Amino acid sequence: MTPQSDEDEVWRQIVASFNQSAETTAAVQPWPDRENVPVDGPTAPETATVADVREDERPAPAGERDDPDDEAEHYVPPPPPPLPKMDAGTKIAWLALFGGPAYLLLAALLSWPMDGWILFSAIAAFIGGFVALIVRMGDGPPPDSGWDDGAIV
Repeated sequence: MTPQSDEDEVWRQIVASFNQSAETTAAVQPWPDRENVPVDGPTAPETATVADVREDERPAPAGERDDPDDEAEHYVPPPPPPLPKMDAGTKIAWLALFGGPAYLLLAALLSWPMDGWILFSAIAAFIGGFVALIVRMGDGPPPDSGWDDGAIV
């Protein structure tokens, strides 16, 4: 037999047993000896079960670690850089963008009387804050980029 015909036979067996339940296939096929892992301790290697091996591989709780070098190997990221400072115009634009709709929602939920000028002011604050933030974004290159925006080789 060639290795290809052995592989074909294995595939035929897999396809033939596709619809069988796991209990019937597991009972027919024994556990291979090469898969047995020796376990240190009171259990002999020839009587080791999968449950015994899994119990031994469980990590110890954080307070019961044997090796103090484990703590030295953990990665501790550096502290993040501080957030950029916003100027007063940007803060007012964000406040207007979220404050206008928030006031309208709160007034509607609490049944506050809303005159026409209050509605106009809230909607104008929302639109004004949005436009202010868009205008402040800027779409040009940074002022310190110089005359050449090409790649550096």
